[in-house]
Amino acid sequence: MSRPRLSRLPLLLLPAAIWLTVPATLTVAQTASPPATTPATPPAAPAPADPAPAAQAPSPPAATAPEMATPAPATPSASTPGTATPPAATPPAAAQTPATSPADQKAQATEPFGEEVTLTAKKVLSLRGTSNWESAFDNIVESVKTLTAFLDKQGVKAAGPALIVYTSTDDAGFSFLTEIPVDQDVTNLGKDMSMSQSPDGKTLKFVHHGSYDNMDNTYEAITNHLDDKKLEAKDTFVEEYVTNPLTTAEDKLVINVFVPLK
Repeated sequence: MSRPRLSRLPLLLLPAAIWLTVPATLTVAQTASPPATTPATPPAAPAPADPAPAAQAPSPPAATAPEMATPAPATPSASTPGTATPPAATPPAAAQTPATSPADQKAQATEPFGEEVTLTAKKVLSLRGTSNWESAFDNIVESVKTLTAFLDKQGVKAAGPALIVYTSTDDAGFSFLTEIPVDQDVTNLGKDMSMSQSPDGKTLKFVHHGSYDNMDNTYEAITNHLDDKKLEAKDTFVEEYVTNPLTTAEDKLVINVFVPLK
């Protein structure tokens, strides 16, 4: 990514070369000019002999030629390439420092991957739904919003983060249950709502940080982990939204993924 500056050196030396050639032509012009004046006074032929020494007097301009050695100051211009070195590539390196990992990445470094966890069944208000994969997150958020609004209207507080239980999946989409833990039974349920129990039993826990779209990477890592450990998972899995999907930016989501084992 560094930018070479050596190409500027020929351009810096060019003005000096031009200046060396120009004074030489000027001295020729100066020496030539006195003979031009001597024909102007032809009556006295000897007289031009005296001006001839005067013509030699301009020879000191040849002494000025050593002044052209002063273009050595052009060498300071060679120092200007040195000025090209200050825009070293190191400042961009400093610009890369903002790429330092955020605080949540510190948590990721300490989080176990595939931790064995035994889930305990909880009382939940459940809402059944289906979705295609393109609108998956939008439909999940909408289902959580529906249950949250219903509980608020009933004056019932949630007893834990929302759960998404995938009951079946295929290439076209999936069926799922949105569950919110509660400490009491809820009545006057709406369409597709029911009171039930959350999944329980032996699972492996994985943690996803970031947007829902990037969960493909997490699930690929989970699949590889199961293959390496030669473990078999059930056909269902559970996502626990540690951060509220209704109020959290999608790229800031933290989701626990529980994979029930056979």
